[in-house]
Amino acid sequence: MLRKLSTIAMLMAVAGSTIAADFPTRDIRYIVPWPAGGGVDGISRKINSIAEQDIDKSIFVENIGGAVTATGLMQMSKARPDGHTIAALTYDSIITLPRGQMVPGYSLDNMRYIARITKEADAIVVSKSSGITTYEELIAAAKAEPGTVRIGVAPEGSGPYLAVKRLQEAAGVEFNVIAYPGSSAAETEALLSGEIVAAISSLGDFNGIIESGDVTGVIELSSEQNPSYPDVPPISEKGIELETGSFIVLAAPAKTPDDVIAGLESIYKSAYDSEEFQTWITKVGVTPSWLGASEVQGWVDNLQSTTFGVMDELGL
Repeated sequence: MLRKLSTIAMLMAVAGSTIAADFPTRDIRYIVPWPAGGGVDGISRKINSIAEQDIDKSIFVENIGGAVTATGLMQMSKARPDGHTIAALTYDSIITLPRGQMVPGYSLDNMRYIARITKEADAIVVSKSSGITTYEELIAAAKAEPGTVRIGVAPEGSGPYLAVKRLQEAAGVEFNVIAYPGSSAAETEALLSGEIVAAISSLGDFNGIIESGDVTGVIELSSEQNPSYPDVPPISEKGIELETGSFIVLAAPAKTPDDVIAGLESIYKSAYDSEEFQTWITKVGVTPSWLGASEVQGWVDNLQSTTFGVMDELGL
C-alpha cells in the first residue's frame, strides 16, 4: 500500500513538473482594472508586448474598469487558477477597497501576488492655462482665495485624496478638491479643458501632456529627487514630510499552484530586466521597482499598516 501511494505521489510530481514546463499552454489574459489610456494601462501593455516575445503564446490586455478596480479583479480572482488569467493591482486595489470594505465579495485573500514591477511617487501638476508655474505660486493662490483653486484627485480614500488632505493641513491652505473616478485619463481631460487648475497623480501618468507643454510638474510628493524630472523638486525641499505614490503589482487567483506562479514571475522578470523596458519606463518618468513573489506580501502588509494609520489620524 505504501509503495502504491509513493508511486502515485511520484506520478503527481512528474505531472506537476510537466505542467510547469509546458506553461503557458494557451494565451494569457491580463486584466487592467482601469479604463484604457491611463498609466497602468500603458505600462501593462508595454511589459506584456516584451514578455510575449519569449513565449509561444500571446498575452492580451483587457480593460475592465469599475468599482475602483474591484470589477476587473473579481473577474480575475474567480477565473480558473492555472495562470492564464492575471491582473494588475494598484493602490486602490490594496488600500482603498479593503479599508472601506466597499464591494461585497472583494478580498485580497482571493489572490496570489506574482511580483511588483513599479513604484512611483505622486506629484502635483498645474495647467498651462492657469498661469501658475511653481509650487509656491499654487500655494499662494490657494491662500489668497481659500476653497477656489480646483485640484483633481482620485476618489476618497485614494493615495492622491489622502495626499491633498495632508498637504492642506501641512501648508495651511484649502483647495476645491474634485474627485475623478477612473484613471488619470479623466484628470488629464479636466486639465486640458480648464475644468481644474491642478491635479495629483504620478508624473508618469501625465507624461504625455508634460512633454506637450500643456501642464507643468511643480512638486513631487517624495523625499528624493526624481532623476527623470530634474526640474520637479521633492516636497521635502519645502520642509514638508509627505510621501505617497502608486505602484503596479501583478496577481493571479489564490489557488494558482506555486510552479505556475514561479513561471509567471520568471516571464515578467525577464521582460522587466530587458533593456527595452528599462529604457522605456525611465523615459516616461516611472520608477522600475521589482519585488518577487516571496517579497510582495510583506511589503503589502507594511503598506496597509502605515497607510491605515494615516487614515485613522485624519478620521477617514
